[in-house]
Amino acid sequence: MKIQDIRATTVTVPLEAPLVEIESVFRAMKSYLVGHDPARLEEMRFKIANPTTSLYNNRTQVLAALEFACLDLLGQSWGVPVHAILGGKLRDLKARFGFTTHKMKAGVFPPDYELDAYRALAQEFPNDRVRFDPNGALSTEEAIRFSRHIEDLNNDYLEDPVFGLNGMRRTRQMTRVPLATNTVVVNFEQLSANVLHPAVDVILLDTTFWGGIRACVKAAGVCETLQYMPHLGAVIPNLTFAADAHYHDLVDDIIEGGPMRYENGCIGVPDAPGLGVRLNRDKLRQYSELYRELDGYPYDQDPLRPGSAPLVPNDRWVDPDDARTPALDRTNGA
Repeated sequence: MKIQDIRATTVTVPLEAPLVEIESVFRAMKSYLVGHDPARLEEMRFKIANPTTSLYNNRTQVLAALEFACLDLLGQSWGVPVHAILGGKLRDLKARFGFTTHKMKAGVFPPDYELDAYRALAQEFPNDRVRFDPNGALSTEEAIRFSRHIEDLNNDYLEDPVFGLNGMRRTRQMTRVPLATNTVVVNFEQLSANVLHPAVDVILLDTTFWGGIRACVKAAGVCETLQYMPHLGAVIPNLTFAADAHYHDLVDDIIEGGPMRYENGCIGVPDAPGLGVRLNRDKLRQYSELYRELDGYPYDQDPLRPGSAPLVPNDRWVDPDDARTPALDRTNGA
């Protein structure tokens, strides 16, 4: 089996943060991969994301997407689900939300306001676990102060309160709340630095940032040996926290049968060959056309504060009393 062509279609499925256009990036991969055996995934990694050449053109996220596609092809060709290729699933249900663990995404409003909101969330669900993620927006001093004010709650962890390993390390030294990240430990070099000088307790293995599923499985093996807690899915034995999910933000999907369904706060791991889903070509066309209509989405921009950009650490907080709601503008793509 050889790769014959690479085609990418950008879609905008109604969501709070639609994907940005990336078709031209994948078209550029044709010269690298047409004729390549999709089973030779390590060779593909060095072809398009060699760690030294990636200093000039980082394709880690492109590699992640292509690896997903190759694993899907292999699974369909061999008649097995992807989890079987990765060593077999250890649990049937993967993603939890809204029932026994509650995550508050933050880093937008002033820290004291968000502290009150987080404590209110924990008090609303006293028997459940909670986690807080301000997306690295706090200063180290603010993060230390914040963490000390939540130590009495039933926390899973405090995720990325600050940006950078040193800031995380300083915060960790001053709090009893475990720290987690999916921003400052996203490759093996950073993982080794964290092992030598611990800054993070929970490694959130984001397949996009690590360069695919297989890289995350390798990292999880390192975490298992060193007693760090990774955070991935069905094939990882040392998964002790409920997995985050933003899937419920989608109002539709481009797969046959429509969006996958939650049952008791979980999504079943598909057992059909490959990734276990099939594209709905009509939906793909529909949401590709919607993307053309709306254009890209400024992921790091607040549509209600044009031209404003957050700092790191941030002090440009949104006014909690601002009751405006952003809306899609179909005339100019805003």
